[in-house]
Amino acid sequence: MPGCDPHKLMSKADKLTKLSLTRWSADWKSATALYEQAANGFRVAKDYERAKVAYEKASTGQEMLSSPWDAAKHMESAAALAKELSNWREVGDFYRRASELYIECGRSQPASDALAKGARALEDALPEEAIQLYTDACTVLEEDEREQMAFDLYRAAGSVYIKLEKYSDAATILLRLGLAADKSNATNSQCKAYLSAIIVYLYAHDIKQAEKCYNDCSQIDAFLRSDQNRCASKLLAAYTEGDIEEIKRIGQSSTISHLDHAIIRLSRKLPTGDVSALKANTAEDEEEQPLDENDLT
Repeated sequence: MPGCDPHKLMSKADKLTKLSLTRWSADWKSATALYEQAANGFRVAKDYERAKVAYEKASTGQEMLSSPWDAAKHMESAAALAKELSNWREVGDFYRRASELYIECGRSQPASDALAKGARALEDALPEEAIQLYTDACTVLEEDEREQMAFDLYRAAGSVYIKLEKYSDAATILLRLGLAADKSNATNSQCKAYLSAIIVYLYAHDIKQAEKCYNDCSQIDAFLRSDQNRCASKLLAAYTEGDIEEIKRIGQSSTISHLDHAIIRLSRKLPTGDVSALKANTAEDEEEQPLDENDLT
């Protein structure tokens, strides 16, 4: 049927949204329905570029009709098509816009989910943008006091940081996961996050920061009494003693085997060949520390 030609539907819809001497107001209701039909038609025909444009216009139409939920859905459809076309910048932009529209509806979970979809799509092409989308998705849930729903997002962001070899940032996001778990009374997830951060520091050859992280986390009673604490303590002791075989043995332990895959991979490859050098560097750092005024009293 000619009326089902998506090109003609788009043309008709565009005319309905343009003002002229004979049209003083846009007919967004009719135009939006036409854009939606056109989008479906282009998608069935695998004309993804035109389908994407049609969904964008349908989203705008739903906004004009004060329906942010439907506008968000269409924007997500446009984002999915941008992914098919490898238009990575548009993928991020469209999922962000969808998230904003869901927030207008007061729906934090779909808003976070939209950002997470964008992050997953961009992990390989734009990893830095993926991390930002993951952290923004976490923030949306935090602001709605739904931290427990964000645990997997923190872990995903940490994994991308590890792939980028940004180990300090990876440890920081894991500690943020630990804080979110603390607020959610999720003790097991909290303790796993702290042990994971310590392992990341050790993998990055930063024993001093690993020890500081361990000492800070041990101020929290839940971690102090945990299997993860005992594992971290043994691991740090093995480094202090230069016990390479013990480091390898702990890396294969059941406590570590219950951590996330990215952390398990690091623990299996913890630096052991230069343990003595790492110990020496740590000792030198301690010797070079200036005396605190309190130490003189």
